[in-house]
Amino acid sequence: MTWRGDVWAVPAAAAHGEGGPPASWDRDPAREAARRELSDPRYHEHDPNLLQRAWAAFWDWIQDLFDAAAGATPGGGVGVAVIVLALIALAIALRLRLGRTARASTPSAVVFDAHPRTAAEHRAQADAYALDHDWNGAVQETMRALVRSLEERGLLSPHPGRTADEAAAAADLVLPGHSDALRDAAQAFDETTYGGRTADHTTYRRLTALDAALRRAKPADTARAPAGRP
Repeated sequence: MTWRGDVWAVPAAAAHGEGGPPASWDRDPAREAARRELSDPRYHEHDPNLLQRAWAAFWDWIQDLFDAAAGATPGGGVGVAVIVLALIALAIALRLRLGRTARASTPSAVVFDAHPRTAAEHRAQADAYALDHDWNGAVQETMRALVRSLEERGLLSPHPGRTADEAAAAADLVLPGHSDALRDAAQAFDETTYGGRTADHTTYRRLTALDAALRRAKPADTARAPAGRP
């Protein structure tokens, strides 16, 4: 078979037997026949799937990017490594900064729900949460217990919609000397309730210690009216 311009010339003997006229095969039908043959699924059983191809293309792109950066950066590969480390440090710094901002902007949660309970009941619930290592629940119930205890003693006016920050500020007015601990307790309550934070054993113990200290504390002015909202 020989090439003749736009067709393959086939020897006559191969196409029609001895003595027959020469024959030719057009290229397009031959190409179409080959395409149909190669489209058979059995030829593609071991081809990578779409996800594998996309993953490979992604890493090829990353490799090309680093190769280009190594060629354009002073120091080559060392320069690229320095840049990568700087970017990682920047990402960590931004994460820490955003975390502090989120904590600072956490809204203050309402202390009590629609089902009022006594301080003793809140403390019992906090103990149960602590036994299960549910430190968020233990912290929240301890904060409720100390606020309810101040209400039961007549040092705070009952206020169903009072937030943790408001309760801490009001308690500081009648029991001065615990400002930092009250502020930390209110922040722990807010973060575990609305801020998406997770408390731990240390936070819980800190609030139980504050609750015990407030129960022993004497008000600064016993003649004053119970504190309401600050």
